[in-house]
Amino acid sequence: MIKAGILGGSGYGGSELLRILLFHPEVELTLVTANEHAGKRIDAVHPNLAKLTDLKFNTMPDPGDLDGLDCVFLALPHGQAMEIAPSLPRSVKTIDLSGDFRLTDAVVFKQFYGREHTAMQTQREFVYGLTEVNRNQIKEATHIANPGCFATALELGLFPLVASGLVKGKVIADMKTGSSGSGAKAAANTHHPKRANSFYAYKTFAHQHQPEVEQLLGSVNSEWSSECNLIFQVHSIPVVRGIFASIYVTPTKSITPDEVGDLFRGFYGNEFFIRLVDGSPDINWVKNTNFVDIGWAAHDDTVIVFVALDNLVKGAAGQAVQNMNLMFGIEEREGLVLPGSNP
Repeated sequence: MIKAGILGGSGYGGSELLRILLFHPEVELTLVTANEHAGKRIDAVHPNLAKLTDLKFNTMPDPGDLDGLDCVFLALPHGQAMEIAPSLPRSVKTIDLSGDFRLTDAVVFKQFYGREHTAMQTQREFVYGLTEVNRNQIKEATHIANPGCFATALELGLFPLVASGLVKGKVIADMKTGSSGSGAKAAANTHHPKRANSFYAYKTFAHQHQPEVEQLLGSVNSEWSSECNLIFQVHSIPVVRGIFASIYVTPTKSITPDEVGDLFRGFYGNEFFIRLVDGSPDINWVKNTNFVDIGWAAHDDTVIVFVALDNLVKGAAGQAVQNMNLMFGIEEREGLVLPGSNP
């Protein structure tokens, strides 16, 4: 039995980790922290878990005192994990859901996250946790940097094309997300009256997930950085959960829809959590699940790849648990066969 802890259990990411780990047959959840809610029952903050747990929130312990845990999930705001991770016991496997350890370049990190990186030595111990691409490395890892939600969608949508050398020139990633991606605390641009019945772009040429996409795809194909220009634009849509990506690519050679389908089946045909669909996926099909639905279209000199996923599950907590399963030699799907609903 894996003794696990969640540092930062009051937000949406922490809530999803709780929803999954409380029912994971190989996990004993022994610590959940949230300083502002310390002493409260978890179901007082997450009413969806009423009658499902008697756990209470704790204050943040000294990281060095967590040697009784086998695994810790860091579900904290950007900037906090880099303060904690270097002090965690070496015996504790660590999965960080923030952006603190995704980027290998401290200069790029400061540019996109607006702060100095203070733990680059520790960063070198982290493996990037895009499960379907880095599975073998994840199995051997002790530290995982869980990908961003937009990044997960875009990387999985582009990976087969990039790995096959079929992408050159401009790639336009038109990304849309629901309001839960902004976290549990309302801000000027994330407050419900602002986002409901509205549609707008934000973080133009400045989204923090872009460099991790470029870094990952550059590791898959060394020519990516020099030959491709990624235009990455995100939008707010008036839903709560879900990311939808439309990715426009001019391939290096003419390719038919059937050939695109054969390519994606070759890469993902045996992947349980990736479902290849005819035409466009729909975020309603993946909400509350760890599935990624991918569709495509091709005409003349353009390929469009469509990707839908739940930003809080496959885009965060679900992928983190999928990585934990691999790190501990557990069947990868354990605790994650979560069906959606219809409607």
